[in-house]
Amino acid sequence: MPAPRICTTSMFANRLTSSRLRLISTHLRKMSTMEAIVVEKQGGLDALLLKKWPRPEVIENTIVVKNHSIGVTCINYIDTYHRSGVYTLATPFIPGREGAGEVVQVGPGVTDFKVGDRVAYLSTASYAEYTRVSLEHVAKIPTHVSYETAAAAVLQGLTAWTMVRDGYPVKAGDYVLVHAAAGGVGLLLCQMCAHLGAHVIGTVSTDAKAELARGNGAKYVINYSHENVALRVSEITGGLGCHAVLDGVGASTWETSLAAVRRLGTVISFGNASGVVPPISLLTLSQKNIKLMRPTLFQYIVTPEEFNKWWGELFGLLEQKKLKVKVHKIYKLEDVRSAHEDLEGRKTTGKLLLKL
Repeated sequence: MPAPRICTTSMFANRLTSSRLRLISTHLRKMSTMEAIVVEKQGGLDALLLKKWPRPEVIENTIVVKNHSIGVTCINYIDTYHRSGVYTLATPFIPGREGAGEVVQVGPGVTDFKVGDRVAYLSTASYAEYTRVSLEHVAKIPTHVSYETAAAAVLQGLTAWTMVRDGYPVKAGDYVLVHAAAGGVGLLLCQMCAHLGAHVIGTVSTDAKAELARGNGAKYVINYSHENVALRVSEITGGLGCHAVLDGVGASTWETSLAAVRRLGTVISFGNASGVVPPISLLTLSQKNIKLMRPTLFQYIVTPEEFNKWWGELFGLLEQKKLKVKVHKIYKLEDVRSAHEDLEGRKTTGKLLLKL
């Protein structure tokens, strides 16, 4: 008969220590990784992969934000272009350009933020649990503004506000044409121009979108699926045309925009949802002495001071309830493919958000 096996205190301690080490090791691995959407090879919807990914750590003049709400960037369809390869990026990468959440780490040199601050930001790699953000494009969220509103407003809101305050400073009594008036930026432009006292003319493709545009400040709405936009603008403005045309659609609306603007008017082309505007002859602009602008938000917010100036004005409007942000739908992070599919299928009005 074999001798009974004796479990000594030393053996028990070794087992306990080994078990505890495994638990600690597992915990540390969990702490050092996060869930993220990763593109390993650019392509279709299947390129969006939910994976475990190294959690970012702070470096000098950065913070790490635990994301509560993540924006799907609709301007120029930039997120879908990054995923598909229209804009080539080195792989693998985490998509996303904007988000809102809570500061969980503060790097060396950071004095204006602390752990626990509620912030919204513009940065790469936002489709994730955590994002490392540099100080140039991050600001605190006012108390009465939710994470969802902040994430929905930061990129589109700043794009729209800089356009109507600097690109073309909208004045009371102006006639302003807004293409794609029921889109995320379009709805904000309608509200902002109406707030500034302009007569807003919006273009849409359906009756439902027409009602949405009217509810957000468009005084006149043109359904381009069965109406001639340039002709209707002429009728509305007494043959003079618009003081400004704000065009985020691109190739398919370019000729209409030139036809709809008045003498000495301004055309701002800020997107290419239907394709890039083809090369033009500068002599085209001389027919009415048209001013043409192709802005990008990031040239307005090169410094933290510039970012904070425009941010402060935008979120002042939100706090005062003079601006509302329409969220089309909130998707779970793992459902990001559905968000991209809906965006590319033009099934959306307003902003798309991801939530963890």
